[in-house]
Formats: sequence, C-alpha cells, structure tokens
Amino acid sequence: MEERHVLIAGGGPVGLWLAAELRLGGVRVTVVEQRTEIDERSKALTIHPRTIEVLAARGAHQPFLAEGLRIPTGHFASLGERLDFRGLDTPFPYTLALPQARTEELLEARAAGLGATIRRGHRVTGFTEHAGSVRVRVTGPRGEYETDAAYVVGCDGTRSTVRAAAGIDFPGTPSTVLGWLGDVTLDRPPRPGFSVSGPHGGLMVAPLPGGRFRLVGLSPDGLTTEWPGDLTLEELRQRTAAIAGEDFGLRDPSWLSRFGNATRLAAAYRRGRVLLAGDAAHQHFPTGGVGMNVGIQDAHNLAWKLAATLNGWATEDLLDTYHTERHPVGAELIEHSRAQTALMTAFTTEGLALRSLLSEMIAEQPGFARALAERLTALSVRYPAGPTAHPLVGTRAPDLALTGNDAGLFALLRPDAYLLLDLTADGALGGLARPGLAVHPGRLDGPPAAWREVRAALIRPDGHVAWAGTEQDTPALQATLGAFVAT
Repeated sequence: MEERHVLIAGGGPVGLWLAAELRLGGVRVTVVEQRTEIDERSKALTIHPRTIEVLAARGAHQPFLAEGLRIPTGHFASLGERLDFRGLDTPFPYTLALPQARTEELLEARAAGLGATIRRGHRVTGFTEHAGSVRVRVTGPRGEYETDAAYVVGCDGTRSTVRAAAGIDFPGTPSTVLGWLGDVTLDRPPRPGFSVSGPHGGLMVAPLPGGRFRLVGLSPDGLTTEWPGDLTLEELRQRTAAIAGEDFGLRDPSWLSRFGNATRLAAAYRRGRVLLAGDAAHQHFPTGGVGMNVGIQDAHNLAWKLAATLNGWATEDLLDTYHTERHPVGAELIEHSRAQTALMTAFTTEGLALRSLLSEMIAEQPGFARALAERLTALSVRYPAGPTAHPLVGTRAPDLALTGNDAGLFALLRPDAYLLLDLTADGALGGLARPGLAVHPGRLDGPPAAWREVRAALIRPDGHVAWAGTEQDTPALQATLGAFVAT
C-alpha cells in the first residue's frame, strides 16, 4: 500500500492544481486523465482575482499575468451596468481572459515539473476501499490495471465516475434553459464590455487572446427542455443580429456550442478515503465565469489538508473540514447561479424592468455593487469560526505589507505549514516554530483597519486566517496562542 500516494481522477485545471499543491507538500501524486490531449475548446475563459491570489501564493501567477487579458470589470446576470473590480482589496483587481486550454497547459507543466505523474489516455473505472487504502481500477491504452492509493480525489467532471462509485448523491434540478456560444472573428467588434438584453434575448461579447471574441447568449426560445440540434454559424449570426441589431461581421468560428442550466450539488465532498472537487462536486449554469475558479479554490483548500494528514502533522479529522468549509461555498455558488439565470432569462416587460432596476442599483449604490463584486470574485469567502473567535478568523488574509518584505504576505505562505505572523516588538513567539508551523517576525506596514490591533495571526496554507490575537500582554498572548496550537 502506498501510504503517501494520492490518485487524482481528472486532469483538468482542478486536478492539475491539486496535484501541484500535493507535490509541494511532499505527497506522491498520480493524475489519471481520459483525454489523450488537452481540449482546445475552452469552456472556461475567466480567471478571477481570488484565483490569481491562489496562484500568487505559490509564485505561479506570472505566466498567467503575462498572457491573460486584464479586464477590470465583471458582470452580474449580464446586467448593463458592470461591476468595477478596481476598488477591491486585492493586488489583482481584474479578471484574466485566458482560454482554458492554455490554463491547462500551464498547470500541467507546473504539476509535472514538481514531480506529479500524469497519465493521459487512462480512465478510472472503479475502486475498492480498504481500512487504510483504496485499490483503484484503471483502463489505459494497454488494458485494465489496478493501483493503490491512500486517497482518491474525483476531479472528473459532472459525470464523475469517482462520485458514482463512492455512492455519493448528486441531487439537483435538470436543465430547463439552453444558452449558446461561439468563438469567432469579428470584423466590426463592439465596445469593450458589450452586453445587451431585450425582448429578443441577451448577448455578451468577451475578448479572447489573439484578437478573437466569444459571443454568449440566451434567447426566449431557449427556455426549453428540447434539444434543437447543434449550433450553426448561420444560427449564431441570426441570433446575434436579432438581439444586438447587427452581427458584427462574425466569421471563422473555432467553436460553436450550446449549454444548459442543470444544477446539482454533491451531498458530501468526502466519504472515507474518497473526496470530490470542482465539477464533480457542483454543476451549475456558467454565470459569471466562476466554475473553474471555484474548483481550483476547492483544490487549494483540500491539498494542504491531505498533505498535512499524510505527513502526520495533522489528524485525519482535518479532512472533515474540507466538506464543512467548501460545501457551503458550493451551495452559495448554486444559489447565485440560479438567481442570475432567473435574471438572464427575464425577457418579459416586467423582467426587463427588474433588470433595469438592479442595473441602476449597481450604478447608484456602491455598497451593493461592492458586495456583488466580492461574492463574484470569491474574495468574500469566509469559513466557519467559533463564537468567541476574532472577527478575522475564517476570512482570507489580504496581501499584507510587512516592513522589510517587499513581496507581501502571499510570498510568505507555505504549502506545508501554517504561517505565524509574530507582530510583537521582540519576536516573542518564535519558540513555537515546529513541523507544520513556521514563524515570521515583523511589523505590518499600513495595515487595513481590521488588522491594526492584531499582535499575532496564524495563517493557514490556503491563506485563510486560523487564529488572531490582540492581547497587549505578551505572556497572555503566548498562552492564548499556545493553547490554540495545542488543540
């Protein structure tokens, strides 16, 4: 039995980021992916600010920044008034437009470079769980074989074989709406951020690298459970013209597709030695381009917990917090997607009036607009904390500036240990350093208001605050932190 081996089913962005993170934690990883090559059709196009932060916390963000198109706004339900990301508390106040195929190339190179084994053309067909291991059945180019792992993670999409084999329910609702999209060249592209909605439907136009564009739309006749056949270029042209008043000279499609709003959430993200992440755990209408981002953030939450458990500096109970923390995020994702779907399909006079009203509120109510932006970008994600915990506990730590450290907090985060920010004047907490706990003494430089009274903070490997203390008496601070660490 491989005591420190994790098998990941699915080599998309979620599985690849999980693999890279586990390798940083010293865990042996095998990724099994049934596709022999990366799919050039890019379902995901948008990388949100929190996901860029996740990449930056491991020093992996620069290639994405170099190639992605930076877009400082986002949309909620394709409303006419866009959300402005430039005031958000992040060093990356924008989304990156980058085809999923390129995202996968970059993540695969990273995972492989860190030592992950990636087997393309292989597919998990089932497994048998034992007391201390899982025996996984795999089909590959040379036939069936079996391999042992300590844990199996299903990152294998909405039709997850791993989820089904584990007997994890995937309740939800079937598709009742069909949208359409086309990746094309436009001879007469509209203004940046173009979005329009009316009685004939809704349309958004998003830029792609290389001067191409993605057209995404919904039409009143798309409120159906009937499949109308594959989308054609002529149909795309007619629908675009009907909604926008012109077709923008669209031509040369590289991808034409339809997509539905089937919505489901796994009943459990963990069952024994089997875990789920990404689309295997949640399925939803692709509103706001958040699906891949939530999946990568699932993996970021899970990886350090798996590594800590396998490396022995945390008990297996830590893995239970993966479901406790990420399942509510999936539920919120589904709620937001359903709400946006209702607005995006509001083609009646009353529905269009509601859209107009909410769009005006985004323009006139900065607090409302910011709350929507923080939810869309996942900057507002907060994990459960005890009733007596400091208000920062569970929140994502921003890229705090520390004196003498030009790179900021993100550069200090460790994939294999908690980071203790010792903000006492004399570095009094350094003696707490141990495997799984690194200490960094220093002072905050111009901290946000919520951090001004903090004298010590424990930051998890995924960048969320585990504990924060404000005691001015150093022995009392040491005692409080020592008691927390001991638990």
